[in-house]
Amino acid sequence: MPDKKIILSEKELPTAWYNIQADLPVPCPPLLHPVTRKPATPDDVAPLFPMPIILQEVSRERWVEIPEPIREIYRIWRPTPLVRAYRLEKALDTPAHIYFKNESVSPAGSHKPNTAVVQAYYNRQEGIRSLSTETGAGQWGCALAMACSFFDMECKVYMVKVSYQQKPYRRSLIQTWGAQVTASPSNETHAGRQILAKDPDSPGTLGIAISEASEVAATSGGRTKYSLGSVLNHVLMHQTVIGEESLKQMEIAGEYPDVVIGCVGGGSNFGGIAFPFIRENWLNGKKARIIAVEPMSCPSLTKGIYAYDFGDTTGTGPLAKMHTLGHTFVPPGIHAGGLRYHGMAPLVSLLYDHGDIEALALHQSSVFEAAVQFARAEGIVPAPETAHAVRIAMDEAVKAREEGRKKVILFNFSGHGHFDMSAYDRYLGGELEDFEYPSEKVQEALSHLPEV
Repeated sequence: MPDKKIILSEKELPTAWYNIQADLPVPCPPLLHPVTRKPATPDDVAPLFPMPIILQEVSRERWVEIPEPIREIYRIWRPTPLVRAYRLEKALDTPAHIYFKNESVSPAGSHKPNTAVVQAYYNRQEGIRSLSTETGAGQWGCALAMACSFFDMECKVYMVKVSYQQKPYRRSLIQTWGAQVTASPSNETHAGRQILAKDPDSPGTLGIAISEASEVAATSGGRTKYSLGSVLNHVLMHQTVIGEESLKQMEIAGEYPDVVIGCVGGGSNFGGIAFPFIRENWLNGKKARIIAVEPMSCPSLTKGIYAYDFGDTTGTGPLAKMHTLGHTFVPPGIHAGGLRYHGMAPLVSLLYDHGDIEALALHQSSVFEAAVQFARAEGIVPAPETAHAVRIAMDEAVKAREEGRKKVILFNFSGHGHFDMSAYDRYLGGELEDFEYPSEKVQEALSHLPEV
């Protein structure tokens, strides 16, 4: 039997991030100033981000060098293993070959440190000593807290309230790395107080938490900068170390994926695994299908409108052209908190609109069913977000069995679920509910889209 794991040496760690903007069939629409509605300039976003990050956001260079201090920290967990899921293949009785890129081996348990370390590094290089951020399920908050501890920086995390209550040990992990964490919406910011005045029992959203975290940065007089865990171009670019390593590992395996799958909320882990393979489709004649998987209760790609919208709930930050359910939309409190975002990364939205990727939406009961089956076959408990990709990988493998043909499937195992066991308790106890697509609430939110 061939190797179960394909592990690259540290010498094979990528030396550059891949910037898909260099190869786009059409340019990605720019961010707009929230007041003037004109393309945002570097000076417009300088209160939030350091200049090296701003320059990466708008770069059209195909390759952006990874500084050695970042690669040194990457080596703590990178390169990550590519794993052949032999036991899952046997359980499904499928001729398909299933591979997963195991990003759960990072200290924070997910793919998120791939950009957290980068953002902390560039801020520290610019003399910044404090970062503020939002987090949904807590994976990003953990990653940035860890990164800030590496660079002796303060970190303030606004964690979406429903996840703050569901996942207490992610809060503990954030605090262990020295960061402060507050349930959002909170009384600490004008944005939070504004939301609580309308809905004292608000479960929170990523959009609300973004409003709070960005307000802290914008009103700090330059002491604190804002750090975003997904959506923006530079974040997805930093994650492409996942796909670049995967290309090398699939070559070692002697195979090439027919389908590449990633869960998608804001777009970071999906872009990380998918963008290098999309490049191969465009430039080298490859034919891999690229599938993004989102929750049925917050389906920004499959149900959203492709339009300019605010990335935050209170509408104080830049506008981005993206697939959106409306910045005021409050998704149901599903356990995949990292996927509860009203919008989608502009780059992912453009690729979907252009027909380069597919998108599917799932109910959480089917997602957890797949997660348990995967855990019992392969031993690793997936995060609820990751389990969306697991479900579709398994579905594709079953289709291969029904069609009687081999298929090579690659998916990004974006994080483990060790801090999500309350959700598994609810599933195993028969208490996990599905939420239908809340079309009326979405239509109400879409009625508040800004005029551009």
